[in-house]
Amino acid sequence: MSTIATRISVEDFRDKVDSLYRLVIVAARRATQLSKPETRPLVDPVSKKPTITALQEILEGKVEARSGAEDEEEIIE
Repeated sequence: MSTIATRISVEDFRDKVDSLYRLVIVAARRATQLSKPETRPLVDPVSKKPTITALQEILEGKVEARSGAEDEEEIIE
């Protein structure tokens, strides 16, 4: 098993998301999806933990952060 879980740094995400806040939101949403048995990871996971897999998917460009009014409305509703 790789040691990616111990090497993930906020700096790794600089060109992937525009803020640390957005990174946390996107990773949390994806980790919640990955916790469901019917959801398959988009990468070959290096960890059994859904949070690490979610961060790995973001790093590899498989999951992207979206921003816009429609996203804010979705959160509010």
